[in-house]
Amino acid sequence: MSIDREGPVPPYRQIAAIVRARIEAGSIPPGRRIPSLVELEAEFGVARDTLRKAVKVLKDEGLVETVTGMGVYVVDKPTKGGESVD
Repeated sequence: MSIDREGPVPPYRQIAAIVRARIEAGSIPPGRRIPSLVELEAEFGVARDTLRKAVKVLKDEGLVETVTGMGVYVVDKPTKGGESVD
């Protein structure tokens, strides 16, 4: 997938939407690592700062969490505001 650099939606939001769709579709299942910043940089051709913003969006949505020294992983149960969604 590619991003629209000329569109009204910032690239980091587009990337967050792409990764979110992959999580929701199950191609990145719970407990699995999302692509690293290096991998995402190669895929989308954007600065790492842009990718960090995209990952922050996903963290803020409760979809992913950082595991120190390991990477960013899809959470088992998405949360909103720290509460489990059932």
